[in-house]
Amino acid sequence: MARALVTGGCGFVGRHLCERLLAEGIGVVSVDLIKPGTGALPPSPRLLSNRRFTFLQEDCRSYFERTDEHFDYVFHLAALVGGRMTLENQTLLVAEDLAVDAALWRWAGERRPGNVVYFSSSAAYPVSLQTFEAQTILSEDMISFDRPIGVPDLSYGWTKLTGEYLMKLYVERYGGRAVAYRPFSGYGEDQDLAYPFPAICRRLIRERGAPNVSVWGSGHQCRDFIHISDCIGFVIDTMDAMTSGTSLNLSTGKATSFIELARLIARELGWSPEVNGTASRPEGVFYRCGDTALQREFGLAPKVSLEEGIRRSLAFHREMEVMAY
Repeated sequence: MARALVTGGCGFVGRHLCERLLAEGIGVVSVDLIKPGTGALPPSPRLLSNRRFTFLQEDCRSYFERTDEHFDYVFHLAALVGGRMTLENQTLLVAEDLAVDAALWRWAGERRPGNVVYFSSSAAYPVSLQTFEAQTILSEDMISFDRPIGVPDLSYGWTKLTGEYLMKLYVERYGGRAVAYRPFSGYGEDQDLAYPFPAICRRLIRERGAPNVSVWGSGHQCRDFIHISDCIGFVIDTMDAMTSGTSLNLSTGKATSFIELARLIARELGWSPEVNGTASRPEGVFYRCGDTALQREFGLAPKVSLEEGIRRSLAFHREMEVMAY
């Protein structure tokens, strides 16, 4: 039986990944400190009862120092990350991810696991390509360490860009196998409310019927929303097929503004409010959308439409509202 290490296995992406790996017949060791404010949740009793699943509540850095187990796969998701407020207001805290990633690659260089799957981010792309004037569809080849690179999105973007560079060195200098993924705006039913998709769903459920609702920033800023099940599916389908040292977008190629998203959610709830921006709240880059050409070469296409994702999220949050009472 193949064995996988998942760092950050209790985070939003991590817990969905653990479930899928187990479904694929792969044994999982999940390591997560479950730090407050990260959206991490303790493993469910059902997950803990699975004999092929092991959970260790600790910093992955300390785990790297003591483990001598060989893993067929290492999925590195451990990071201090949250919504836009965290990225903009706790930039030095987020920069600690540099130390976490350095520990991963140093350990991998010593232990040589089978395949290191590094979760980068669309934040690694140059912000100069994501302005109102530019509005560029972001393709994987726009990040290359063989030519000058642009400035990424805040300290989180720098961390992920550096992580990809360390992956390049690991592959070229140590002969290891590793691939990276750049998720765009992943969302799902159990995502933390610090992120825009679930926050807007929950807010509109509570404000249903109001003549006006608001979203952060101008509201015209656009994101490429991709359901978590598609993100995980894309990874599972390509992690062994990708060339070592390369990166792949996890995106749909469709840009949706926050105002448009709120209108779609409201329509599903049965009303049509006026949607406005909130200038006092941050909006991040203006336009972030991922090219899908390379994904299509691997035969990838999203299975969950934005409308279906909205329906699933609204059903989940309605149930949460009922349980709260």
